[in-house]
Amino acid sequence: MSKRVVVTGMGIISPVGNNVETYWKNLLDGVCGIEFITDFDTTPLPVKIAGTIKDFHPEEYDIDKPFARKQDLFTLYGVAAAYQAMKQAGLHSEGEEQNIDPFRLGVYVGSGIGGFTTQVRETQKILEDPSGQWVSPLFIPTMISNIAAGHIAIKHHAQGPTIDVVTACATSTNAIGEAYRAIKHGYADAIIAGGCEHATIPLGIAGFANAKALSRAEDPKYASLPFNANRGGFVMGDGAGILVLEEYEHAKARGAEIIAEMVGYGNTCDAYHSTAPRPDGTTQAKCIELALNEGGFDADKDCLYINAHGTGTHLNDAAETQAYKLALGDFAYKAHISSTKSMTGHLLGAAGAAEAIATILAVRNGICPPTINLDTPDPELDLDYTPNTPVEADLTIGISDSLGFGGHDACIAFRKCEN
Repeated sequence: MSKRVVVTGMGIISPVGNNVETYWKNLLDGVCGIEFITDFDTTPLPVKIAGTIKDFHPEEYDIDKPFARKQDLFTLYGVAAAYQAMKQAGLHSEGEEQNIDPFRLGVYVGSGIGGFTTQVRETQKILEDPSGQWVSPLFIPTMISNIAAGHIAIKHHAQGPTIDVVTACATSTNAIGEAYRAIKHGYADAIIAGGCEHATIPLGIAGFANAKALSRAEDPKYASLPFNANRGGFVMGDGAGILVLEEYEHAKARGAEIIAEMVGYGNTCDAYHSTAPRPDGTTQAKCIELALNEGGFDADKDCLYINAHGTGTHLNDAAETQAYKLALGDFAYKAHISSTKSMTGHLLGAAGAAEAIATILAVRNGICPPTINLDTPDPELDLDYTPNTPVEADLTIGISDSLGFGGHDACIAFRKCEN
């Protein structure tokens, strides 16, 4: 028998805030977290801006200094966001406060790229000395993309199902969706789910820029322009987003605060191109339909919020708009849509989880965050993208969709939890 799945904890490290309260306030206020990069010299690079993480202090998230020194930033961001989410959820798998079987607590946390900084640093060492004698013995377990999930599991004594989803920019949406299914079908009572990323390094910028994916804008506050006629590519960003998903009866029995209910998940593949989305939107539309149908969407009764993938590339925004029209028909013109990437930039493997948090809070609070800098509408993109200011609405269901290199499409759906 299928079980209900609810959200009992959330955590975020993002360019617009390192906790959920700050993140949500800044999204509603239209705060742009994109800045000039200062961590390294960008003089020779074609792109000099990113959604940067500010004032990140690992010790605030119960991360000790020896551990922090050894880990790649993507892992630290993931561990920090998981700490916040588990603290809010109040789950304990050991000790006097134990309220969950450790074999029923899992971790589904992915990264699109993994330890990018570590890969570059250690590769430089072997290029300088081919003997490899100076390559760190921690190179492999610091670089592999599953290590964030591993350390989160260690930290929270999670001995249940634990996997690392890697589907590029759809990573954390797929991770949350697969965690949802694992709980729904009885394989776990709770799962820490989401994604983490740190890819704004010179090699990352060069790779995406040379693929013609990045905005070349010189003004960081007018660079990430989803659904805008002036859009010219996405802006890279770093961070992590984590949800604690829990089986409804388990959460109810222990008196947990239920933030939202997860009600649907769609997962398809474009099977079209390694980087470009399928332009007719058919496979993306099917993914959205799957999530909405499982979530019991009713066009006659529901008020829908969509947190769009909305990267600000010409191909993505056009294909995504077409997908909404195919999936929703005329109702597409009634949906409230926005891209919070206009403020955060593109968090790659962490984007879907960060945007899931925004979706949950939109439905919970009845307010849609804006797409900032939407000052020049594209006549071919004619839906309601919530330009520039938040909009209050009696939202009943929200979805967040993500599209990744390789053609990976994922969509997750949330409602307020009704007893």
